[in-house]
Amino acid sequence: MTIPKPRTRALLGLSAAALAGLLAACGGGDGGSSSGTTTPPPDQNSSAPAGATRVKADLADFRITLSQRTFAPGTYAFVATNTGDHDHALEVEGPGGEKRSSTIGPGESTTLTVTLKDGTYDIYCPVDGHKDLGMKTEITVAGAPVNKPDTTPTTPNTPGNGY
Repeated sequence: MTIPKPRTRALLGLSAAALAGLLAACGGGDGGSSSGTTTPPPDQNSSAPAGATRVKADLADFRITLSQRTFAPGTYAFVATNTGDHDHALEVEGPGGEKRSSTIGPGESTTLTVTLKDGTYDIYCPVDGHKDLGMKTEITVAGAPVNKPDTTPTTPNTPGNGY
């Protein structure tokens, strides 16, 4: 057996250090959690305002499934859950503007709160070409606004009226 030259040993040491740094940057592949639960990253829209209609958005590889298909104008909290094996995010784009959630890893969730107006909206994953892979859907918002108190006057039930 021969002993490597000092130059070869230094090169091997640098290679091993670079590989260890690369593996550490990748997070080790287990999501950084030994308990099986994950904490979603902070999102500027993580809490839904009172009165917002909650809509579940299942983000899988490579499709989006919403818990409802009919929308009226109003405020909605899209609770996006990543059930796929890749990072995903949710973007809503249409007449009311454009809003994007934070990117979430597999098993994580985030909430995106948007105010929808009448019109057609594209809902898609803005991560690295996922939209082109079919991770998109379209909704149409129409009808009476939601999230507003009913202002219809009520009349007391008076027996004998009209007879």
